[in-house]
Amino acid sequence: MKAVRRNWLLAGITVLVLGGAVAYAGVAIAGYQSRATATVGAATPRPTLPSGPLLVFRDTSPGAHYGQVASVPLADPSAARTSTGLLCDRVYATHENLMCLRTQSGTVTSFDATLYDVAGDQLKSWPLPGFPSRTRISPDSSLVAQTSFVTGSSYGAAGFSTQTTISAVNGIDYGNLEAFTLLVDGQKVTADREIWGVTFASDDNTFFATAMSGGRIWLVRGNLRGRTLVAVKDGAECPSLSPDGTRVAYKKNISTTATKHWTLAVLDFATGVEKELPIPASVSVDDQAEWLDDGTLLYGLADPAAPGNSNVYAVKADGSAAPRLFLAHAWSPSVVR
Repeated sequence: MKAVRRNWLLAGITVLVLGGAVAYAGVAIAGYQSRATATVGAATPRPTLPSGPLLVFRDTSPGAHYGQVASVPLADPSAARTSTGLLCDRVYATHENLMCLRTQSGTVTSFDATLYDVAGDQLKSWPLPGFPSRTRISPDSSLVAQTSFVTGSSYGAAGFSTQTTISAVNGIDYGNLEAFTLLVDGQKVTADREIWGVTFASDDNTFFATAMSGGRIWLVRGNLRGRTLVAVKDGAECPSLSPDGTRVAYKKNISTTATKHWTLAVLDFATGVEKELPIPASVSVDDQAEWLDDGTLLYGLADPAAPGNSNVYAVKADGSAAPRLFLAHAWSPSVVR
């Protein structure tokens, strides 16, 4: 079935009919951003970042820097932005590397992933099968993951398909995670599967991701060397491991209808207790959260009143306070410590 869907994409059949305002908003911003930032044979800048703790993000402020990777000091997000000039749909950075997923326009629109080193030099680049979705780099900058859509451009759409890969920055390519063995309650799941949204532990072997098969969704713990994915919790998507490794945040579908509506939740590994965060009921969070520190999460939200714009919000991981605006006109935040 996956092969058939990929053939649809290669044949150019990309028309989707989406239902619900949440799905529409997600697709609208994705389409606007990709059209606004698509490059046509332009020279690619060498993206370098300032020293010190940073918040790196995709700039969505109107003007000449729209869609470019930018940064602000972590201690002062209201400071002037430093732009790299690099256009990306999704970005993630550490002090050693920067990962850029982007749309390339031309006679045929294409998509690619490019990994840069600290000097802004390109380490590697490879094509993506569809619209960019998620990317992460491991805490020690040794591993990189990316998720892109094979069909569709929203997790709220019916029948979407993804491809997720992990590779070492300077070594082995672990390939498509769909080739890993998926175990649920000790049983191997062999039916058509989708894997997306990787987050890395600090041991260069363990990671967490989302797996879906037969309409069910799980948070899975991955073992790179063992090439296994083991389900640890139902209904958790796009995980983000805390810096201390004791908790994992994720988005959780709380809708009782066919239209998905996501909030954020945090699972404590030691106690097994899940805490839903006080995200307003009017808001659906279709993003992979990022930990600002061990007590605070960042996430992006599209601005329904301004197509193409988005903002980054902060919320306490223990649910003790309502979310607050952290950085306006921004998307795809990554914390460089």
